[in-house]
Amino acid sequence: MANNRTYTMIKPDAVSAGNSGAIIKMIEEAGFRIVSMKMTQMTKEIAGKFYEVHKERPFYGELCDYMSSGPIIPMILEKDNAVEDFRKLIGATNPAEAAEGTIRKLFAKSIEANAIHGSDSDENAAIEGAFFFSAVDQY
Repeated sequence: MANNRTYTMIKPDAVSAGNSGAIIKMIEEAGFRIVSMKMTQMTKEIAGKFYEVHKERPFYGELCDYMSSGPIIPMILEKDNAVEDFRKLIGATNPAEAAEGTIRKLFAKSIEANAIHGSDSDENAAIEGAFFFSAVDQY
């Protein structure tokens, strides 16, 4: 059975472009309840820990630089079938391939600056949410 929570973060490019409000509105209009939300900025070290799974990938350093370049808005969202439904809402990683009306089609600048992160599994949603929010914050 699918979990009813997922994790997301609005990335530095979308925050700096002033798109946070429109993105949050789309999330809520799609039926997601925001359980926890804050604005913060990662240091390169914190970004490195969050993206540690990609440490051996060639883009790791650039990813950490980008994700620490400005404020982000991490959120825990709730809805039936949350992970799968949210992945549909945000669209493909490459905005050129994202479906019309998806968050990335509307707000992403490039495959690298793609506006928003969405967990790809229930397990990763729990891990990623716990990285930014304590158990107390999640209820």
